[in-house]
Amino acid sequence: MTNTSPFFDEMFAPDGTARDAYAQYHQWFGREDSRHLRRKSVEAEAFFRRVGITFNVYGQEEADERLIPFDIVPRVISAREWTRLEKGIEQRVRAINAFLHDIYHRQEILRAGRIPAEIIIGNEAFLPQMIGVTPPGGIFTHIIGVDLVRTGPDEFYVLEDNARTPSGVSYMLENRETMLQMFPELFTRLNVRPVSSYPQQLRRSLAASAPHDRGSSKPVIAVLTPGIHNSAYFEHAFLADQMGVELVESHDLTIRDGRVAMRTTQGFQPVDVIYRRVDDDYLDPLNFNPNSMLGVAGIMDVYRAGRITIANAPGTGIADDKALYSYMPDIVEFYTGEKAILKNVPTWRCSEADSLAYVLDHLPELVVKEVHGSGGYGMLVGPAASKRELKAFERKLRAKPHNYIAQPTLALSTVPILSKKGLAPRHVDLRPFVLCSPGKVEITPGGLTRVALKEGSLVVNSSQGGGTKDTWVLGE
Repeated sequence: MTNTSPFFDEMFAPDGTARDAYAQYHQWFGREDSRHLRRKSVEAEAFFRRVGITFNVYGQEEADERLIPFDIVPRVISAREWTRLEKGIEQRVRAINAFLHDIYHRQEILRAGRIPAEIIIGNEAFLPQMIGVTPPGGIFTHIIGVDLVRTGPDEFYVLEDNARTPSGVSYMLENRETMLQMFPELFTRLNVRPVSSYPQQLRRSLAASAPHDRGSSKPVIAVLTPGIHNSAYFEHAFLADQMGVELVESHDLTIRDGRVAMRTTQGFQPVDVIYRRVDDDYLDPLNFNPNSMLGVAGIMDVYRAGRITIANAPGTGIADDKALYSYMPDIVEFYTGEKAILKNVPTWRCSEADSLAYVLDHLPELVVKEVHGSGGYGMLVGPAASKRELKAFERKLRAKPHNYIAQPTLALSTVPILSKKGLAPRHVDLRPFVLCSPGKVEITPGGLTRVALKEGSLVVNSSQGGGTKDTWVLGE
């Protein structure tokens, strides 16, 4: 059976044969009974419900806590493909950390004219409170999620960088655990690189980034969560449990003797590292939003004094701002002296008159995103939009052009899902997770594959109906 899809199918070649990375999996799949596999899909859903792997949906009163759909057909990446991706990802995250240090210190990249100052100055993601601040160990982005899409055999693009508080790693880990339980025979047959050590690597990486003059041999780490109503609360609790550290909310923390301390049954204990899942604006009511109930009053003063590590550092959002995205190839070259290994998606900045004119003329062909948007909200997928939606978005663009960027509709690769009729191709992206500590960059082999479960859809976000897959990186 030939594959006539115009999109690159990661599992099947045009002649219908399985590609090398999928060859062994395809042989196994061909011997399995379809009814047995569908029962396994139901088992997976039951497992996710039992464990409580859910996310919250904002703005909807009913069914605000949902299960992320999980597809049991894995996404398989060859060792050769992963080696190239690793090099490109490491180059990019090193450049991001160098950029963040520069932009809050000498601003050499602005002096050199490689990016315009107005992209930084006045941008709500840029924090003047961080000017002159060097985090312990010099690391700004301790955890990064790099969103990748694929359009061909060797064509990968970075869709966006997540340098603030990237989420999804708990789903990557639970997806693997589920597959190990349901199909152990596959893991004895295929040389799939493990991901289960991520929580231990995260703890080691955070500990290595702790202040040196803390006075204790073993750094104390805590995960700061906004609370149970946050969409990623499951992940906050999961990671704290897996690392063996405390999960805290703002009312558990205070400032004592110039240190951040957490409430325990034995009294207050100084904390060295806070893995925060609270946005910048809510982190410290004395320095940012005075109405915040989610942060710790005075924590920024302790941070500026070098007596606490906050991961990720406040102000890192400027590095993943979509207005800055189109300059990333220049940023990579400026700080590494090398051309970017991973490509950017061509991008029109609607703040520029010529770009805005082009976008308005080609709106039905483009994807338009809010500069500060996330989760698939506030975006327009031109080819899938109605005439009414296009007209409404045109009015938004004309009113606030600086608030948007536009990109071409890429021919995203597909990976089959198990549908009622058998294997069916669906579009995917990939979020590998990167840990940075002084002198070290660790990239978990694989990451979170998100899949657009609706036929023809390009939107993979769970909040917009997408699902997830286990991602297998094969060993040499």
